[in-house]
Amino acid sequence: MDAKGSSKPKPASTTSQTLPTQSSARKKLSVKNFYLLEYNVISSFFWGAVFLRVALIAYLLGPENVAEGTAEFAKWVQTGALLEIVHSAFGLVRSPIMTTVMQVASRILLVWGVVYLFPESGATTIAYTTMLLSWSITEIIRYAYYAYTIQGNSPQWLIWLRYNTFFILYPTGVASELLVIYASLGDAARFSDYYALSLKAIMVIYGPGFYTMFTHMLKQRRRIFKNSEKRRED
Repeated sequence: MDAKGSSKPKPASTTSQTLPTQSSARKKLSVKNFYLLEYNVISSFFWGAVFLRVALIAYLLGPENVAEGTAEFAKWVQTGALLEIVHSAFGLVRSPIMTTVMQVASRILLVWGVVYLFPESGATTIAYTTMLLSWSITEIIRYAYYAYTIQGNSPQWLIWLRYNTFFILYPTGVASELLVIYASLGDAARFSDYYALSLKAIMVIYGPGFYTMFTHMLKQRRRIFKNSEKRRED
């Protein structure tokens, strides 16, 4: 029946009001935030691929074969994180430049300065597998959290994962990195005594570096959960 003569509002009007609201919400996303959203979504996807590769190879073939099937891919995925230093330096994100440089630089050292140079030593230990598992789980959660936050609707379960899993993943990641470097020292010494000495010095620096990163996350955690409690009270 034709409803033109009816005084009642059409049901379709509800839909027509909802759609523009959703469309305008999308338009409010600035160019900067759209870029950061895409960066975080893509990064989370690639780290998910790293995790699946590592888990499958470790389960089917053993940890000693993980590097052969993942090292090249993981190297380039991690290298992409250099963009985070650019983001911080140019103010695209609020992350402190020094903590960003510390985290990215240590991982770049591992994938290029250790595993790439000495694939027959540290990369074949079980520590390489636990290192990539710690990295990938951390980054899947972190990038997904950032992607949701940019859109203003990060779910509580993801916030909980972001600010609680680091209690386990940071120590396991750092310990694994140190073991990979330690296992590579023999090859590094044959490559260059000075290079091996540099790696030993870096291992010493890991102590204060870990303290800086861990306490930074604790401060972030306190701030996030304090704000969440305030919102619930309001």
